[in-house]
Amino acid sequence: MKKAGVVPYKDQQEGKKEQVANMFNKISKRYDLLNHLLSLGIDISWRKKAIKQLSEIEPRSLLDVATGTGDFAIEALKLKPEKIVGVDISEGMLEVGRQKMDKMGYSHIISMELGDSENLPYRERSFDATIAAFGVRNFENLEEGLKGMHRILKNGGKIVVLEFSKPKTFPFKQLYNFYFKAILPIIGRLISKDNSAYTYLPESVQVFPDGQDFLNILQKSGFSDTKCIPLTFGICSIYTGIKK
Repeated sequence: MKKAGVVPYKDQQEGKKEQVANMFNKISKRYDLLNHLLSLGIDISWRKKAIKQLSEIEPRSLLDVATGTGDFAIEALKLKPEKIVGVDISEGMLEVGRQKMDKMGYSHIISMELGDSENLPYRERSFDATIAAFGVRNFENLEEGLKGMHRILKNGGKIVVLEFSKPKTFPFKQLYNFYFKAILPIIGRLISKDNSAYTYLPESVQVFPDGQDFLNILQKSGFSDTKCIPLTFGICSIYTGIKK
């Protein structure tokens, strides 16, 4: 599978993985604010709906890939697991997340660890569930990253991915495209002070294989019983699959 061509900093020679880590290191202190601001707070309800997809399997251990500052991991605490590991390639995001866990008293349950989705440093079949919110879009090699998430799952374990998708219906498609391409980069640039980060966001969403295309990649990566649940007119989607 070819690596995605969209990168945050087009004038740099580093690969996507290094550029994404650098980008998130730069915007880490403003990331949570921008997340909620740019999504008008809807991202909070998206995470709640995604985590509910795991309630029936009652996972004791979860791996949150591309955890960022840990918001998805925190939402997963509602499942009452024994342990959650959040892994990310950005040390800047992880440090903000660790401070958040300490402040909220979750450090004994949620650990924040540096790691790469394509080379996850965990044993095969060591987690009941693996989750990712707005992170798989940034994988340098999407299929390899998903195969890694499949590898660490126990048999019967479940993957839940929350990711931006592209609305298909008029007029929401047109409104969404205008906001994503014209408004969001300006707000993101003003607050994050990074000229590229919030231009990269809409560009990466445009090339991401959403809907059935993503389900096909999940299946190719080893997952069965795959499903796609569109949210908010298709702005975002929940994807699930099972390791048999």
